Amino acid sequence: MMTPNEKEQAADILMKAEKDCVQAKLLSDTFPHIQIEDSYAISSIVAQRKIKDGAKLIGHKVGLTSKAMQASSKIDEPDYGHLLDTMMIAEGAKVPHSRFCKPRVEVELAFVLGRPLKGPGIGLVDVLRATEYVVPALEIVDARLVDQRKIFDTVADNGAASGLVLGGRPIKPTEVDLRWVSALMYRNSDIEETGVAAGVLGHPALGVAWLANKLGQHGVTLEAGHVILAGSFTRVVFAQKGDTLFGDFGPLGSVCVQFV
Repeated sequence: MMTPNEKEQAADILMKAEKDCVQAKLLSDTFPHIQIEDSYAISSIVAQRKIKDGAKLIGHKVGLTSKAMQASSKIDEPDYGHLLDTMMIAEGAKVPHSRFCKPRVEVELAFVLGRPLKGPGIGLVDVLRATEYVVPALEIVDARLVDQRKIFDTVADNGAASGLVLGGRPIKPTEVDLRWVSALMYRNSDIEETGVAAGVLGHPALGVAWLANKLGQHGVTLEAGHVILAGSFTRVVFAQKGDTLFGDFGPLGSVCVQFV
């Protein structure tokens, strides 16, 4: 386990990398004794520093929701990160590529809660009842640490969460079978990825349930009005300067972002 001072040092490293848009050395190399609990603590330290500086917590993201991604990270459950209002990007906006270290984009469903959720014991039906609406989303993920990251590095780096774009057509969670919501991910004119939302733990609402139960262990509630990114159902698509990333969710509409 890391000492409190080491966790603060790790938070300094991540915040400097984000500010300078230059990837830093792996925390798992600098602090080889790091544990997953340390990583979540570091992520929380960074989030709390930003909140103290004026940012507002607006929700959470769930990551590593597919069996393949969990196996590659040598874990047996998803991970999570914080979403702040400073990360919100308008649909169709032009975003400076230089704002990120190494941006990538994923298609997801965002659950906007109408009432609070707190574990333990939260299941799929509880999530559907608590959700005001579901809306297509793009998550911009970034890596403030160099490649060959371990799960400790990814979790400490806020699950790589860096930006979110909401768009398309909001729907009530019972309007469609959310398992079969599909998306085509375009980079410019080329389809790079396709997928269906069942790729998220069999049902995207189960990603939200996992989060509520995980955070409930620490006394944290998912609040009404919060946005929960339930997890990607495609692989990431790298974004270069000049690229437009476009998620086509069929009947649910589309959402895009441009990197300039």
